[in-house]
Amino acid sequence: MLNVIQLLPDSIANQIAAGEVVQRPASVVKELLENSVDAKAKSVQVIVREAGRNLIQIVDDGVGMTETDARMSFERHATSKIRSSDDLFRIRTMGFRGEALASIAAVAQIEMRTRRAEEELGTLIRIEGSDIKAQEAISCLPGTNLLIKNLFFNVPARRNFLKSNSVEMRHIIDEFQRVALANPEVAFSLFHNDQEIYNLPAGKLSRRIVDMFGKSYREQLNFCEEQTPYVTVHGYIGKPESAKKARNEQFFFVNNRFIKHNYLHHAVVGAYEGTLPEGSHPFYVLFIDIDPSHIDINIHPTKTEIKFDDERSVYAIMMAAVRKAVGLYNLSPSLDFDSDVNFLAGVRPKPTSADVNRNGSPDVQPAAAGPGVARPISPSWASSGAQQPTSERTSLRNESLDKAAGSSFDMPRKADTKPSLNNWQTLYEGVAGNTTHSSSPTVEPVEKGDWLGPAKPVPVPTDQSATESEPITLGSRANQLQVSLESPEQDVPVLVDDDNIVQIQNRYLLAPIKSGMLLIDQRRAHERILYDQFHASLTKRNGASQQLLFPKTITLMPVDFQLALDLREDLMNLGFEFDELGANTFVIRGVPALIMGENEEELFANLLAQLRADTGRLKLDRIESMARSLARRSAMRYVNRLSTTERKALVNQLFASANPSYTPTGEPVTVVLSLDKIAGLFR
Repeated sequence: MLNVIQLLPDSIANQIAAGEVVQRPASVVKELLENSVDAKAKSVQVIVREAGRNLIQIVDDGVGMTETDARMSFERHATSKIRSSDDLFRIRTMGFRGEALASIAAVAQIEMRTRRAEEELGTLIRIEGSDIKAQEAISCLPGTNLLIKNLFFNVPARRNFLKSNSVEMRHIIDEFQRVALANPEVAFSLFHNDQEIYNLPAGKLSRRIVDMFGKSYREQLNFCEEQTPYVTVHGYIGKPESAKKARNEQFFFVNNRFIKHNYLHHAVVGAYEGTLPEGSHPFYVLFIDIDPSHIDINIHPTKTEIKFDDERSVYAIMMAAVRKAVGLYNLSPSLDFDSDVNFLAGVRPKPTSADVNRNGSPDVQPAAAGPGVARPISPSWASSGAQQPTSERTSLRNESLDKAAGSSFDMPRKADTKPSLNNWQTLYEGVAGNTTHSSSPTVEPVEKGDWLGPAKPVPVPTDQSATESEPITLGSRANQLQVSLESPEQDVPVLVDDDNIVQIQNRYLLAPIKSGMLLIDQRRAHERILYDQFHASLTKRNGASQQLLFPKTITLMPVDFQLALDLREDLMNLGFEFDELGANTFVIRGVPALIMGENEEELFANLLAQLRADTGRLKLDRIESMARSLARRSAMRYVNRLSTTERKALVNQLFASANPSYTPTGEPVTVVLSLDKIAGLFR
């Protein structure tokens, strides 16, 4: 039998190794930047052309290499940090030279110039596809200058799998940011096609964050630190109000190495104790210093995932550190002991006839505070014209707040008495459109269809004849049926009466259907409607734009600025109108007409951040991704109060969609509560 197992040539073995290390140009930038940092460089310059396809140049002023080290750095399994197997568990550096250079040299053309400061001449090495073309002594500056040309020139299949220049450049900027944040004492600069993207001078971590992300981050940075014998945590966290929907500004570093750790991210979010809006993620740059023997960094080829031998302890220490910083800088809301916490208007005393003035409106001077606040019999400030006491002003303020934000479930009660059971009829006012009249102040009929509307006091009728009870006529709903019983069954629920669409807690809509009740998520319904409209605008290239009376200026991160330039045509098809105003700055002159009441700068920045986050996670075309992102970003908050007309319009637009039951991301929009299911709740 013939032998079938053979040793691979070095060139093929290097290409296989390169497939694990060099996935895209950003992988090359990451490896070489880390090598420059370990070479004790004080200044590192990165020059990129065509998003790294044609050229990646890394210039540093580190210690340089001797001729022998320069030659050995391109050999397989060459390293500067491992001498024995025990060293694998004591790694604190990123790697001086070697390891990655052999893989990079297998799929690119490399030219390296390096010189030690104490030597007069340096070394020049040229390699193409693992083949050494030249090695000679030259005159050059101290440090190392690496040029990576024509990446994947000998592996065309790998080159075809690269994304567009904008996508690849975003990955390069991400890797650049991580290394620059981990080493604030080193000056970094980044150029793309002769355009300066970053110029970060050496300094403290706080200055590095501000220089990298913008001056607006200066006011939201709060220092965080916790020291224990097992682990030390330090860094900066952001304020809750600056949290963003996209999760792309969260940085963990373990022994100065960037990692991704969802478990620790959960600890940070949990430390904010409910101060974050739903679905938002805070900004943070946190460093974890721990003995290398307690972690394993070799579970992932790119070393972005690690394991702790005691994850629970790290979780608890991380949460304690962030929670301490949140409390130290008063980032969480505090209690106001001067205000009345009883905000339910239902526990307020009803106005009596003596409290109603001649105009028919309740007098505001009698005790407006809630129960438990004594009403002064003869207030001195009322007769003397002096200023109201603080407690009285607070009570009046609290009552006005309660009227403005009354609960949908508030029911009137008599003052200083137990709740009466005789007014149960008021629960059904508005259902059949009837109102009752009595001698006491009653609740004004709520808007038709809003069964749970807020209670409103009305003037007491002066006509004595009105005090007598009048017969109540209940109208039949049979004549309001909008669909005949002979109509065939449809997949989409048919509303029996769209005049009785009820809004619950400003979040859900409840509508009667033939088989029971239909529950609609208000925000998701709006997201589905906007998605259809935005997708049509992008496809037909006819998006309407609402011109701003005062143009808004916005400064973006370099990666988002480049993304906006690449997507300018599609953004204009949506309705955005903007012009360049300088480095990383746009002036916004118009926004899509479908979006109302939004902060233009925040909407534009959040859309770009969402697009950048979805690029590598979702395999969608550009139109689909943009329509999804903008619909999710601009979907109305579920705290909006809708009128009857707005509810009907929202439901009608929803069921006009091709897929009203699900959002573009597959989340359910509607839930049918059948009569059998409702009956089962009472068993």
